[in-house]
Amino acid sequence: MRYTIQTTKAQQFINITHTVAEAVRNSNVQDGIAVVYVPHTTAGVTINENADPDVVRDMISAMDKTYPVHGDYRHFEGNSHAHIKASLMGSSCTAIISNGKLMLGTWQSIYFCEFDGPRNREYYVKILKG
Repeated sequence: MRYTIQTTKAQQFINITHTVAEAVRNSNVQDGIAVVYVPHTTAGVTINENADPDVVRDMISAMDKTYPVHGDYRHFEGNSHAHIKASLMGSSCTAIISNGKLMLGTWQSIYFCEFDGPRNREYYVKILKG
């Protein structure tokens, strides 16, 4: 399934767990895996804490310290930091489906990670039966 998402900031994490969980429900798969794939070189996906929004802020801040927006980069588009951060997050993640539900930890959510926004983006969810 293909989903579109509008990011609103240069860098942000958007919780997409609800759309992945809905895809699982609609699939009627009881046991399997859900794969989330982001087809962009300056955006990624990750699973991390959802209880405290400062975790997301801290992650972006820490990446900015290591890979600042304006650094000694040669890429002419000026978004090398976004390519690096997207590679670190990865272009896909996988979650187990058990009894028709995502097996995420109590505080875990799936996040679309924007590093070169705002933009119109997309991501894909593939449900595989186990």
